[in-house]
Amino acid sequence: MKQKVTVVGAGNVGATAAQRLAEKELADVVLIDIVEGVPQGKSLDLAQAAPIEKHDAHLAGANDYEASAGSDIVIITAGIPRKPGMSRDDLLATNRGIMKNVVRQVVRHSPGAILIIVSNPLDAMCHVAMEESGFPKNRVIGMAGVLDSARFRAFIAAELDVSVENVQAMVLGGHGDTMVPLPRFSTVAGIPITEWMTPERIESLVARTRSGGAEIVGLLKTGSAYYAPASAAVEMAESILKDKKKILPCAAYLEGEYGFSGLFVGVPVKLGKNGIEQIISLRLTPEEQKALEKSAAAVRELVEAMKKMA
Repeated sequence: MKQKVTVVGAGNVGATAAQRLAEKELADVVLIDIVEGVPQGKSLDLAQAAPIEKHDAHLAGANDYEASAGSDIVIITAGIPRKPGMSRDDLLATNRGIMKNVVRQVVRHSPGAILIIVSNPLDAMCHVAMEESGFPKNRVIGMAGVLDSARFRAFIAAELDVSVENVQAMVLGGHGDTMVPLPRFSTVAGIPITEWMTPERIESLVARTRSGGAEIVGLLKTGSAYYAPASAAVEMAESILKDKKKILPCAAYLEGEYGFSGLFVGVPVKLGKNGIEQIISLRLTPEEQKALEKSAAAVRELVEAMKKMA
């Protein structure tokens, strides 16, 4: 029986994720959105591209969750972007409400699904999803580190004029300007980038990685990134669907690892058919640990703010 993935939110990230999933023939895809006609129209458009792209994935669009029943994975991209004049707490409250409603519906129709959270503020939304679903921690995963690492990898490859396939990178922490890129664990053909570049050059790439999303927003002016975020979510889904057991940096619920408990923090994990099958513990330098603690503190601040909304 073919596997099934539901993508909630038919905006740019969600629709692009649906396209990637179908064209890689990873699963049948259901695209859900509250706007009538949008998920139906986009899924139909994608289905009509199938003969050209040569895949037999089935695509469907819907405004309710019945079509999602029995999904193996649900990728949640739903939520609103921060608008001019909107406070952080306003954004948090609105997207918290959206996430709670989405997860409630998902659990009803796909109680065995693995959740991949893309909605922002990402680390906080993972908490909402886990609490609302009641799922074990291995089945609620945040997409951030894969995207941030991909940006770091792209910048390293461009700087050194080498294939992106030769570049591996590791970015820990929350999804935002407190993220923690780790040059010591970032390599080109297995050689640490500290052997390829000066500390000053590396720091400039680290800084660009931290503001990678903002750079794209500044260029687009009326939107934010969606090609790379969609690819990141689909790489995670592929590792789960194919039980590849890839080691990828994801937002995971920690219970003592890295010195944190009761918090979603971006760390390297092994992704397989059961979701997060192992949290990989790295030995960090005091400076790296301090940076990770700062990042985790920013996440905890959002979680505490949400508790006051309850």
